[in-house]
Order: sequence, then structure tokens, then C-alpha cells
Amino acid sequence: MSTTQTPTINGIDVNQLSGTVDQIRATPGLARFKFQLSNEWLEGGHNCSTVKDFHGAMQDMAHAAPFRLDADEPAILLGEDRAPNAGEYLLHALAACVTSTLVYHAAARGIHIQEIESEIVGDVDLRGFLGLDKNVRNGFQGIRMAFRIKADVPDAQLQELAQLGPQFSPVFESVTRGVPVSITAARM
Repeated sequence: MSTTQTPTINGIDVNQLSGTVDQIRATPGLARFKFQLSNEWLEGGHNCSTVKDFHGAMQDMAHAAPFRLDADEPAILLGEDRAPNAGEYLLHALAACVTSTLVYHAAARGIHIQEIESEIVGDVDLRGFLGLDKNVRNGFQGIRMAFRIKADVPDAQLQELAQLGPQFSPVFESVTRGVPVSITAARM
């Protein structure tokens, strides 16, 4: 008795990936997703976000279990260092999205990756946040990412592979090109 194995590259079922791409080509509405979370301030720099559900593939969906994302500031920034700060979460989101994007696109191209590691550094000048200098940006002045990739490809292809993440990553696009953000407030 023979068994048929599903081709998996980089932990991705490439038949399922190909099928998803084909379905989205046929029905573009399947591509529209809406991610959301709720956040509650606890005290000082400590707040907590809860991620439970999202909308995608033309339906409301729920995660298997809610995720809790605590954020705080280090003691030097008057927090209690109970969790990463918001800037560190932004760097994490950027690294995670670029890495996942690279992995998915490599799998779609039949490129096997054995390992990926990255370092990401963001530079912030608090004079902008504190309102001390209007010429200093409130956010990161620059972000640097460095990848180490283990894959059986020539060096030129390794460099091309490293660019797949930034080329197609939604978070990279949002950070580097900006995205409209609207804010409202209401009384509790």
C-alpha cells in the first residue's frame, strides 16, 4: 500500500498554498482580511491587548484561544518592565511579518530553508515623544534588519530570497509607506 505525501516546504503545505492562491484569483473577495484587538490601560505604562477574532475569507473567524499581549515600559522610562514596550512590539511585528512572508514566498518557489534568524534595531529620540523638539520625529528615526539564512541556494539567490520579505510583507509596507489611521474617542 502506498501513501501520498503532501509536499511541505518550510512547514508550508504547498498544494494548499497553491489552492489558496487559485481560489483568491477566482474570488478576489477572499483576500480581504480585517484584524482587530481590544486594549485596556492598567496603570502607568502598563496596558493589555486581547486578540480574539478577525474577519477573513469572507467570514468572521475566531482564534483557537484569545491571545493576551501585555505592554509596559522599562524602569528607566518610568514603567515597571512587565512586558515589551510598544516600539518593541512594532519591531517584533515587522520581523515576524517579513520572516513569514519570506518563508511563504520561498516555499511557493520550491526553495527549502533550513534556518532563518534576524536582528532588528530601531532608533528613537525621546525628544520628539516628550515634545521637546518639534524637529525630532516622534517615532523611529530608522530601523535596520539583518538576516542570517541557511538555504541551499547560491549567494545571488540568497540575496533575492532576503528581498522577498520586504517586497511582499504587509507590515513592512505599512511601516515604510505609512497607512491612514483614524482615531475617535467617546466617554465611558
